Amino acid sequence: MTLTIVGLGAGDAGDITRRTWQAMSEADRVILRTERHPCVPDLPNAANTSACDDLYQGHERFEDVYAAIVERVMDAARTGDDVVYAVPGDPCVGESTTPKLRAACKAEGIAVKVFPAVSFIEPTLAALGVDGIDGVQLHDALVIGAMHHPPLNPDAPALVSQVYSRQVASDLKLTLMNQYPDDFGVVLVHAAGSALQKIERLALYEIDRSPHIDHLTSLWVPALGGMTSFERFQETIAHLRAPEGCPWDKEQTHESLRKFLLEESAEVLEAIDRGDAAALADELGDLLLQVVLHAQIAIDEGEFKMTDVLAGINAKMIRRHPHVWGEVEADNAGQVVRNWEMIKAAEKAAKGEAAPESLLSGVPTTLAPLLQSHKLQHKAAKVGFDWPSIAPVADKLREEVAELLAAETPDERLKELGDILFVVVNLGRHVGVDDPETALRLTNHKFRTRFLAVERAVQASGKPWEAFSLDELDAFWNAAKRNG
Repeated sequence: MTLTIVGLGAGDAGDITRRTWQAMSEADRVILRTERHPCVPDLPNAANTSACDDLYQGHERFEDVYAAIVERVMDAARTGDDVVYAVPGDPCVGESTTPKLRAACKAEGIAVKVFPAVSFIEPTLAALGVDGIDGVQLHDALVIGAMHHPPLNPDAPALVSQVYSRQVASDLKLTLMNQYPDDFGVVLVHAAGSALQKIERLALYEIDRSPHIDHLTSLWVPALGGMTSFERFQETIAHLRAPEGCPWDKEQTHESLRKFLLEESAEVLEAIDRGDAAALADELGDLLLQVVLHAQIAIDEGEFKMTDVLAGINAKMIRRHPHVWGEVEADNAGQVVRNWEMIKAAEKAAKGEAAPESLLSGVPTTLAPLLQSHKLQHKAAKVGFDWPSIAPVADKLREEVAELLAAETPDERLKELGDILFVVVNLGRHVGVDDPETALRLTNHKFRTRFLAVERAVQASGKPWEAFSLDELDAFWNAAKRNG
């Protein structure tokens, strides 16, 4: 018993190989996955040929259709007849039934032959006039359309198959538009390699409006270019660290870069506070530089690779969001946080990590002081160590201010000022201000803006600072305040 799986090529019967044509001509039975192929009317051995199109009508899911096709072909192979199963294109390119049939035949001891053919790829590349070895990515429209972000390297072109309906095209474009501009130029290729071949150049947002889409449609997505991929950035940093790279970058260590990580994080926060999207994009790039540079140092030192970083954080996000990727329900953000903490504790237990010595162990001592204060208070409040209302917090603030004013030595005043700041953070927490760092950053920005206005007023007067009284300077300040 032998099952021969063959491909009918992209469209024209002239593309069918001589070996496939002979096998189909001599077979006891020929089973077509579908009659919806341009070369079917010209095939040999029509009297012994049947198709599986009826199975598409009886099932709603493709998985069920393919399972039914496999069972039909296996029933024919079990009879001992010489059976040829023919599919559009190449049997090993975008053909789900081929691996299923191979596995089924292996389980039952049935010999399998697979004859390669011209797939949709070769005529599509020929129609576009591009070289397939030039980094072309191959993807399935159904897979991408079901995602939220495309798995494509934007620095390389991509050929996406099975854009067989306008609904598939719509799902596909929405995913692609998470990475590519809405008006990015793409190409729909219809019936490549056949007499009905059609090339349609249009903007990405328009692809689901094409009236020519059918089961022989593919999408060509050119390279976005401009060094837009994460991989290209990794190459840039690896080059900087290479023997022929930059002397400064080659000297860096995890320890030497610590201050830059903090500085770049602060600049990201500043851009957020200003509401400056362009600056935010720029600053996020600087912050990403720190991440990739640390990863490249680890690669050079044999510590870990970027793939370890990405695999670890991907797995952690999925594991800690069972309400998205699992059966757990979370109706609000508070429940999400509680689930997160429980999962985090379970992970540590699974690693054999000892329980923390203190409830405060998870608060890094290297955090900015205001943020550290907030986290310490938040941890303590979880077990009830907290004032029940805002009134006693306000009383405590007044008490600490009085103690500062009464302090007699620099050390005492330093300690008392720290106490005031700690209580102020607590006061903010009780009124719902959960980010004291941002609160102070915004006030710093406000002071900077208004003081610059005062400076400009003084400079415009042509007089020195000493010529103005405090009341006059305060008038400039109030004018700046009124102007926002």
